[in-house]
Amino acid sequence: MDNKEVIKRWREAKVIGNIATIACLIMHTSYIDQIVLNFTGHPVSPLQPICAAINASLWVAYGWLKPDKDWPVIIANFTGIIFGAITFITAFVH
Repeated sequence: MDNKEVIKRWREAKVIGNIATIACLIMHTSYIDQIVLNFTGHPVSPLQPICAAINASLWVAYGWLKPDKDWPVIIANFTGIIFGAITFITAFVH
């Protein structure tokens, strides 16, 4: 593989990484609806959001501990920690 092809693949990977980061952020903000349900007396199951928060925590740790920090992974999953934890906590407040 020549240099030109390597550069092309890096650019493609960066574009896909940016799109995946945005998709992940959108996915995590979808917890807002569940948080609203929790506060309005229609609590959702706390199991899925706490599992999502734990999973996101592991991905943030992975991205942070790499020698070259993996910022798309860190940014995309940090919101999962926040929204997953809030959804989990608010499932018990009604």
